[in-house]
Amino acid sequence: MKRRNFLKATGATALTAITTGQVAARSSFFGNKKSNTSNPEYRILGTGKHSLRVSALGLGCMGMSYHRSFIPNKKEMIFLIQKAVEAGVNLFDTAEVYGPCTNEELVGEALAPLRKDIFICTKFGFDIQNGNTTGMNSKPEHIRKMVEQSLKRLKTDVIDLLYQHRQDPAVPVEEVAGTVKELINEGKVRNFGLSAVNAETIRKAYSVQPLTAIQSEYSLITRDPEKEVLNVCGELGIGFVPYSPLSRGYLSGFINERTKFNPDNDNRPTLPRYTPEAIIANWAAIDVLTEFGNQRGLTAAQVALAWLLAQKTWIVPIPGTTKPAHLQENLWAADFEFTPDELKNITEAVSNIPITGERYSR
Repeated sequence: MKRRNFLKATGATALTAITTGQVAARSSFFGNKKSNTSNPEYRILGTGKHSLRVSALGLGCMGMSYHRSFIPNKKEMIFLIQKAVEAGVNLFDTAEVYGPCTNEELVGEALAPLRKDIFICTKFGFDIQNGNTTGMNSKPEHIRKMVEQSLKRLKTDVIDLLYQHRQDPAVPVEEVAGTVKELINEGKVRNFGLSAVNAETIRKAYSVQPLTAIQSEYSLITRDPEKEVLNVCGELGIGFVPYSPLSRGYLSGFINERTKFNPDNDNRPTLPRYTPEAIIANWAAIDVLTEFGNQRGLTAAQVALAWLLAQKTWIVPIPGTTKPAHLQENLWAADFEFTPDELKNITEAVSNIPITGERYSR
């Protein structure tokens, strides 16, 4: 196992700085390297002219302003995003529906002064009226309207990777792909992606416009993409971006049956997998990660992220966080390399655990 730049992490100073707000001390937590130099690995999403060379892990920004129980101080989240850039992260994920709209504004403000060599990903696919989501909408005119609004909120003249957030049953995906292709030709979008779709939909969209990435939930306890989606991504040369790679924080080991979620700003109280009963029933998976990690100086979260990175060289997880210490913890996961036996054994151990609770309510 490698630990690049380990001596640059001054743990005690960093923790003190985080609590006192001393910016100079906090900077030492990440070292002093410039953007894109300290992250140990880069990966390629997509192929040809629609490929992106990105950091091994990106940063999911949703929880900084939406769906994670509390909304942190905006200045602290700008600090965190900018420190992620210094640590080598160059892939940042948001969406118009996060907030709605406030998360794009946050990401835009944080990255505007650092825009060079940074890839901003956002998503469309919902109708938003008076600050509320009212349903799906991927009609061509709506996509165009959303892109113009997102460009303004993100303070940029081009979106590096534009995903359809959820498939709209009223609009054929080929029509969606054609609209995004036009936006690419107009220079407003660089690359196209889809989220939470099946292999057939991927093929249909790809026939119109090459896809750079597919984004879907994927983790050690959510393995649905292995059924067919990862195979078609490998076949067509499409990258794969797992969202919720730590199962909405569960695989970190910091969520337990006593955890309180704010139902006004958190979707987890509505999800069967996050009931106290399911959390207790699934704890065997945490035990596997913890036991493996304890013997190698890793946290449960690092083991879970390293496992995803080991699946394919074109997989780029986007864990979210609101804490600088957890950001650095997540990035260090890219330093660990499983032996073939280690990977086989931990995969089998978790696969043999029956997971209680569906990802979403039916």
